This record gives sequence, C-alpha cells and structure tokens, in this order.
Amino acid sequence: MKELTTEQVEALVKDDKYQIVDVREDEEVAQGMIPGANHIALGTLEGRMDELDKSKEIILICRSGRRSEMAGMMLEEHGFNTTNMVGGMLEWTGEVE
Repeated sequence: MKELTTEQVEALVKDDKYQIVDVREDEEVAQGMIPGANHIALGTLEGRMDELDKSKEIILICRSGRRSEMAGMMLEEHGFNTTNMVGGMLEWTGEVE
C-alpha cells in the first residue's frame, strides 16, 4: 500500500482526484477532522464501501496510521486504490474542522 506523510496529504486536500476518508471513531472525529474528509469508522467500512468512488484514489486517515492501514488493505481487496497517511492525526498540523 502506498503511503503519504501528513505534509503531502495537506498539499492534496483540495485536489478532486482524491477522496479522503477518516476511519476513526465518532468521539475521535469530534475533536477535529481534515476539512472535506468523509467519516466512515473502520468498524462500519465494509458495509459502507458503496459510498466510496472507485475512480478516485482514497487517502485513509486515523489517529496514528495503523487503523487506516488496515482499512486500506480491506479496500484494496475490493478493488480500491488506497494510500495511507502515516502518522495519522497525531502528526497532522494542517487545518481541522
């Protein structure tokens, strides 16, 4: 699976060819999320794959990068093109909403 740093993701946030998906739990997302990201908790991801666009590269976000890596492996098994943001929101210094 491909990986990007938080700085690289920050530069791509507004690029339409990427879909950013935050797989953290509700209480984590309540503390702040990358603007424009979609929230789909890891535990619900398998049942919500129809909400994702296979024509776009999906950048996966979580707290530290471990759950997003697991999400990426699951999505790749279903034909999605994924990238993991290493370091997760712990290392994110960009804007949050």
